[in-house]
Amino acid sequence: MPFPSYSTEEPTAPLSSVAVIGTGDLAYSIATCFLLASYAVTLCTENPNEAGTYIRNHAPEINREKLIVNNAFQNPGNTKLIIAVTDEGLLIKQELIASLEKMVDPSATIAINTESIRLDQLQENAAHPSRIIGLNWTEPAHTTLFLEIITNEQVSPGVKTQINKIAETIHKDAYTVENSGVRSRLMSAMIREAFYLVEKGYASVEDIDRACRNDAGYYLPFAGNCRYMDLMGTYAYGMVMKDLNPDLSTARELPFFFTKILETGGEGMKNGKGLYDYTPEEVKNWKEVFNEFSQQIGGIMKKYPFNYPQTDLV
Repeated sequence: MPFPSYSTEEPTAPLSSVAVIGTGDLAYSIATCFLLASYAVTLCTENPNEAGTYIRNHAPEINREKLIVNNAFQNPGNTKLIIAVTDEGLLIKQELIASLEKMVDPSATIAINTESIRLDQLQENAAHPSRIIGLNWTEPAHTTLFLEIITNEQVSPGVKTQINKIAETIHKDAYTVENSGVRSRLMSAMIREAFYLVEKGYASVEDIDRACRNDAGYYLPFAGNCRYMDLMGTYAYGMVMKDLNPDLSTARELPFFFTKILETGGEGMKNGKGLYDYTPEEVKNWKEVFNEFSQQIGGIMKKYPFNYPQTDLV
Protein backbone atom coordinates (compact mmCIF):
# COMPACT_ATOMS: atom_id res chain seq x y z
CA MET A 1 0.00 0.00 0.00
CA PRO A 2 1.58 3.36 -0.97
CA PHE A 3 2.21 6.00 1.65
CA PRO A 4 -0.33 8.85 1.83
CA SER A 5 0.69 12.03 0.09
CA TYR A 6 0.76 13.93 3.37
CA SER A 7 1.03 12.93 7.02
CA THR A 8 -0.26 15.16 9.85
CA GLU A 9 1.51 13.11 12.51
CA GLU A 10 3.89 15.29 14.52
CA PRO A 11 7.10 13.81 15.96
CA THR A 12 6.72 13.57 19.74
CA ALA A 13 8.66 10.65 21.21
CA PRO A 14 12.40 11.13 21.76
CA LEU A 15 14.55 9.49 19.11
CA SER A 16 17.08 6.81 20.00
CA SER A 17 18.25 5.98 16.48
CA VAL A 18 19.24 7.78 13.27
CA ALA A 19 20.36 6.86 9.79
CA VAL A 20 23.29 8.66 8.17
CA ILE A 21 23.67 8.47 4.40
CA GLY A 22 26.90 9.52 2.72
CA THR A 23 30.53 8.74 1.98
CA GLY A 24 33.54 10.64 3.27
CA ASP A 25 34.87 12.02 6.51
CA LEU A 26 31.94 14.37 7.11
CA ALA A 27 29.36 11.56 6.97
CA TYR A 28 31.52 9.33 9.15
CA SER A 29 32.03 12.07 11.73
CA ILE A 30 28.27 12.74 11.88
CA ALA A 31 27.74 9.05 12.59
CA THR A 32 30.45 9.24 15.25
CA CYS A 33 28.76 12.29 16.78
CA PHE A 34 25.50 10.39 17.29
CA LEU A 35 27.24 7.24 18.50
CA LEU A 36 29.07 9.24 21.17
CA ALA A 37 25.67 10.56 22.29
CA SER A 38 24.45 6.93 22.66
CA TYR A 39 22.20 6.86 19.60
CA ALA A 40 21.89 3.72 17.52
CA VAL A 41 23.19 4.56 14.06
CA THR A 42 22.67 2.99 10.65
CA LEU A 43 25.38 4.29 8.34
CA CYS A 44 24.70 3.82 4.65
CA THR A 45 27.87 4.41 2.66
CA GLU A 46 29.70 3.36 -0.48
CA ASN A 47 32.81 2.54 1.53
CA PRO A 48 31.97 0.57 4.73
CA ASN A 49 35.60 -0.35 5.43
CA GLU A 50 36.74 3.27 5.28
CA ALA A 51 33.82 4.30 7.49
CA GLY A 52 34.60 1.61 10.06
CA THR A 53 38.25 2.61 10.22
CA TYR A 54 37.35 6.28 10.70
CA ILE A 55 34.94 5.55 13.56
CA ARG A 56 37.34 3.16 15.30
CA ASN A 57 40.17 5.69 15.10
CA HIS A 58 38.13 8.66 16.28
CA ALA A 59 35.89 7.03 18.89
CA PRO A 60 37.30 3.67 20.02
CA GLU A 61 35.15 3.84 23.15
CA ILE A 62 31.76 3.62 21.40
CA ASN A 63 29.43 0.66 21.77
CA ARG A 64 29.89 -1.15 18.45
CA GLU A 65 26.54 -2.88 18.90
CA LYS A 66 24.84 0.46 18.27
CA LEU A 67 26.37 0.76 14.77
CA ILE A 68 25.13 -0.88 11.58
CA VAL A 69 27.07 -0.13 8.40
CA ASN A 70 25.44 -0.84 5.03
CA ASN A 71 27.20 -0.60 1.68
CA ALA A 72 24.31 1.05 -0.15
CA PHE A 73 22.10 4.10 0.21
CA GLN A 74 18.92 2.07 -0.10
CA ASN A 75 18.62 0.68 3.43
CA PRO A 76 18.24 3.42 6.05
CA GLY A 77 16.31 1.15 8.43
CA ASN A 78 13.19 2.11 10.39
CA THR A 79 14.45 5.28 12.05
CA LYS A 80 12.41 8.47 12.03
CA LEU A 81 15.43 10.66 11.23
CA ILE A 82 17.56 10.29 8.10
CA ILE A 83 20.58 12.57 7.75
CA ALA A 84 21.94 12.80 4.21
CA VAL A 85 25.30 14.18 3.09
CA THR A 86 25.66 14.64 -0.67
CA ASP A 87 27.63 16.65 -3.18
CA GLU A 88 26.26 20.14 -3.84
CA GLY A 89 23.87 19.62 -6.74
CA LEU A 90 20.13 20.21 -6.91
CA LEU A 91 19.37 17.12 -9.00
CA ILE A 92 21.55 14.88 -6.81
CA LYS A 93 19.74 15.99 -3.68
CA GLN A 94 16.25 15.87 -5.19
CA GLU A 95 16.83 12.35 -6.52
CA LEU A 96 18.04 11.12 -3.14
CA ILE A 97 15.07 12.69 -1.36
CA ALA A 98 12.67 11.07 -3.85
CA SER A 99 14.37 7.70 -3.38
CA LEU A 100 14.24 7.93 0.39
CA GLU A 101 10.59 8.98 0.45
CA LYS A 102 9.70 5.72 -1.29
CA MET A 103 11.43 3.68 1.42
CA VAL A 104 10.84 5.39 4.73
CA ASP A 105 7.77 6.10 6.80
CA PRO A 106 6.05 9.37 5.74
CA SER A 107 6.43 10.68 9.30
CA ALA A 108 10.24 10.38 9.10
CA THR A 109 12.32 13.55 8.84
CA ILE A 110 14.89 13.82 6.05
CA ALA A 111 17.67 16.28 6.92
CA ILE A 112 20.05 17.08 4.07
CA ASN A 113 23.11 19.31 3.76
CA THR A 114 22.68 22.28 1.46
CA GLU A 115 25.20 25.10 1.16
CA SER A 116 24.06 27.01 -1.92
CA ILE A 117 20.64 25.50 -2.73
CA ARG A 118 17.52 26.91 -1.07
CA LEU A 119 15.41 24.59 1.02
CA ASP A 120 12.25 25.37 -0.95
CA GLN A 121 13.99 24.09 -4.09
CA LEU A 122 14.66 20.77 -2.37
CA GLN A 123 11.06 20.58 -1.16
CA GLU A 124 9.59 21.46 -4.56
CA ASN A 125 8.94 17.94 -5.83
CA ALA A 126 8.95 16.13 -2.49
CA ALA A 127 5.99 13.99 -1.48
CA HIS A 128 6.25 15.24 2.09
CA PRO A 129 7.84 18.73 1.98
CA SER A 130 6.98 19.37 5.64
CA ARG A 131 9.46 16.60 6.57
CA ILE A 132 12.42 17.99 4.59
CA ILE A 133 14.86 20.17 6.49
CA GLY A 134 18.38 21.46 5.88
CA LEU A 135 21.24 20.52 8.21
CA ASN A 136 24.78 21.74 7.62
CA TRP A 137 27.67 20.30 9.58
CA THR A 138 31.38 20.87 9.73
CA GLU A 139 33.95 18.10 9.94
CA PRO A 140 34.79 16.67 12.43
CA ALA A 141 31.15 16.82 13.52
CA HIS A 142 31.84 14.93 16.73
CA THR A 143 34.18 17.60 18.14
CA THR A 144 32.72 20.89 16.89
CA LEU A 145 29.79 22.90 18.24
CA PHE A 146 28.59 23.87 14.76
CA LEU A 147 25.16 22.90 13.42
CA GLU A 148 23.18 25.04 10.96
CA ILE A 149 19.46 24.25 10.82
CA ILE A 150 17.67 25.46 7.68
CA THR A 151 13.90 25.64 7.85
CA ASN A 152 10.96 27.54 6.33
CA GLU A 153 7.18 27.86 6.59
CA GLN A 154 6.62 24.50 4.92
CA VAL A 155 8.49 22.58 7.61
CA SER A 156 6.28 21.04 10.27
CA PRO A 157 6.50 22.76 13.69
CA GLY A 158 7.00 19.34 15.24
CA VAL A 159 10.01 18.68 13.02
CA LYS A 160 11.56 22.01 14.00
CA THR A 161 11.11 21.22 17.69
CA GLN A 162 12.45 17.70 17.25
CA ILE A 163 15.63 18.82 15.46
CA ASN A 164 16.39 21.47 18.06
CA LYS A 165 16.01 18.94 20.88
CA ILE A 166 18.27 16.49 19.07
CA ALA A 167 20.87 19.24 18.60
CA GLU A 168 21.05 19.60 22.37
CA THR A 169 21.54 15.87 22.92
CA ILE A 170 24.54 15.81 20.55
CA HIS A 171 26.05 18.89 22.22
CA LYS A 172 25.61 21.40 19.41
CA ASP A 173 25.32 25.17 19.77
CA ALA A 174 22.88 25.16 16.87
CA TYR A 175 21.21 28.12 15.17
CA THR A 176 18.24 28.24 12.79
CA VAL A 177 17.99 30.23 9.55
CA GLU A 178 15.21 30.64 7.02
CA ASN A 179 15.39 28.80 3.70
CA SER A 180 19.11 29.40 3.00
CA GLY A 181 22.27 28.77 4.96
CA VAL A 182 24.44 31.67 6.09
CA ARG A 183 27.67 29.86 6.97
CA SER A 184 28.78 29.42 3.34
CA ARG A 185 27.77 32.97 2.41
CA LEU A 186 29.93 34.43 5.16
CA MET A 187 32.84 32.15 4.32
CA SER A 188 32.52 32.79 0.58
CA ALA A 189 32.60 36.56 1.09
CA MET A 190 35.86 36.27 3.01
CA ILE A 191 37.34 33.87 0.46
CA ARG A 192 36.34 36.14 -2.44
CA GLU A 193 38.21 39.03 -0.86
CA ALA A 194 41.19 36.77 -0.12
CA PHE A 195 41.31 35.60 -3.75
CA TYR A 196 41.09 39.21 -4.93
CA LEU A 197 44.08 40.18 -2.78
CA VAL A 198 46.11 37.23 -4.09
CA GLU A 199 45.13 37.82 -7.72
CA LYS A 200 46.01 41.53 -7.54
CA GLY A 201 49.36 40.83 -5.90
CA TYR A 202 48.64 42.41 -2.52
CA ALA A 203 49.33 39.18 -0.62
CA SER A 204 50.30 35.55 -1.08
CA VAL A 205 48.18 32.55 -0.06
CA GLU A 206 50.49 32.14 2.94
CA ASP A 207 50.04 35.81 3.90
CA ILE A 208 46.26 35.45 3.78
CA ASP A 209 46.32 32.36 5.98
CA ARG A 210 48.59 34.01 8.54
CA ALA A 211 46.35 37.10 8.68
CA CYS A 212 43.24 34.95 9.22
CA ARG A 213 44.85 32.53 11.65
CA ASN A 214 46.65 35.10 13.81
CA ASP A 215 43.83 37.67 14.05
CA ALA A 216 40.37 36.33 13.28
CA GLY A 217 41.47 32.87 14.40
CA TYR A 218 41.90 34.18 17.90
CA TYR A 219 38.59 35.99 18.39
CA LEU A 220 36.10 34.09 16.24
CA PRO A 221 35.92 31.00 18.51
CA PHE A 222 35.11 33.32 21.42
CA ALA A 223 32.89 36.07 20.10
CA GLY A 224 32.04 35.83 16.42
CA ASN A 225 32.26 38.88 14.17
CA CYS A 226 29.52 41.09 15.61
CA ARG A 227 30.26 40.75 19.31
CA TYR A 228 33.97 41.26 18.59
CA MET A 229 33.12 44.63 17.03
CA ASP A 230 31.35 45.55 20.27
CA LEU A 231 34.32 44.39 22.34
CA MET A 232 36.85 46.36 20.29
CA GLY A 233 34.72 49.42 19.60
CA THR A 234 31.79 49.46 17.19
CA TYR A 235 32.34 53.05 16.09
CA ALA A 236 35.96 52.42 15.07
CA TYR A 237 34.96 49.41 12.99
CA GLY A 238 32.19 51.42 11.38
CA MET A 239 34.65 54.10 10.28
CA VAL A 240 37.05 51.49 8.87
CA MET A 241 34.26 49.75 6.97
CA LYS A 242 33.04 53.07 5.59
CA ASP A 243 36.41 53.58 3.92
CA LEU A 244 37.07 49.96 2.95
CA ASN A 245 33.68 48.82 1.65
CA PRO A 246 33.90 50.67 -1.70
CA ASP A 247 37.18 48.86 -2.41
CA LEU A 248 36.13 45.33 -1.46
CA SER A 249 35.84 42.77 -4.23
CA THR A 250 32.49 42.26 -5.93
CA ALA A 251 33.80 39.68 -8.40
CA ARG A 252 31.21 37.31 -9.83
CA GLU A 253 33.70 34.89 -11.37
CA LEU A 254 36.44 32.75 -9.86
CA PRO A 255 39.96 34.11 -10.36
CA PHE A 256 42.19 32.54 -13.00
CA PHE A 257 44.74 31.07 -10.59
CA PHE A 258 42.00 29.19 -8.70
CA THR A 259 40.18 28.11 -11.86
CA LYS A 260 43.45 26.62 -13.08
CA ILE A 261 43.73 24.54 -9.90
CA LEU A 262 40.21 23.19 -10.43
CA GLU A 263 40.71 22.51 -14.14
CA THR A 264 43.86 20.49 -13.45
CA GLY A 265 42.01 18.28 -10.97
CA GLY A 266 43.07 19.91 -7.72
CA GLU A 267 41.04 18.63 -4.76
CA GLY A 268 43.16 19.85 -1.89
CA MET A 269 44.28 17.19 0.55
CA LYS A 270 42.14 14.57 -1.17
CA ASN A 271 44.75 14.28 -3.92
CA GLY A 272 47.56 16.49 -2.63
CA LYS A 273 46.91 19.35 -5.08
CA GLY A 274 45.22 22.55 -4.02
CA LEU A 275 46.22 26.02 -2.93
CA TYR A 276 49.15 24.17 -1.37
CA ASP A 277 50.74 20.90 -2.50
CA TYR A 278 50.99 17.92 -0.16
CA THR A 279 52.73 14.56 -0.02
CA PRO A 280 50.70 11.60 1.30
CA GLU A 281 52.67 11.76 4.54
CA GLU A 282 51.92 15.48 4.92
CA VAL A 283 48.20 14.83 4.40
CA LYS A 284 48.30 12.14 7.09
CA ASN A 285 50.09 14.45 9.49
CA TRP A 286 47.78 17.40 8.82
CA LYS A 287 44.68 15.27 9.49
CA GLU A 288 46.12 13.90 12.72
CA VAL A 289 47.09 17.35 13.97
CA PHE A 290 43.74 18.81 12.89
CA ASN A 291 41.89 16.16 14.87
CA GLU A 292 43.99 16.92 17.95
CA PHE A 293 43.49 20.68 17.50
CA SER A 294 39.74 20.24 17.00
CA GLN A 295 39.45 18.36 20.28
CA GLN A 296 41.42 21.04 22.13
CA ILE A 297 39.70 24.10 20.64
CA GLY A 298 36.33 22.41 21.17
CA GLY A 299 37.13 22.05 24.85
CA ILE A 300 38.05 25.74 25.12
CA MET A 301 34.84 26.84 23.34
CA LYS A 302 32.73 24.70 25.68
CA LYS A 303 34.45 26.38 28.61
CA TYR A 304 33.35 29.77 27.25
CA PRO A 305 29.82 29.28 25.82
CA PHE A 306 28.25 31.79 23.46
CA ASN A 307 26.60 33.93 26.17
CA TYR A 308 29.36 33.29 28.68
CA PRO A 309 28.85 36.24 31.12
CA GLN A 310 25.08 35.67 31.31
CA THR A 311 25.61 31.93 31.74
CA ASP A 312 28.19 32.54 34.46
CA LEU A 313 25.78 34.74 36.43
CA VAL A 314 22.85 32.32 36.35
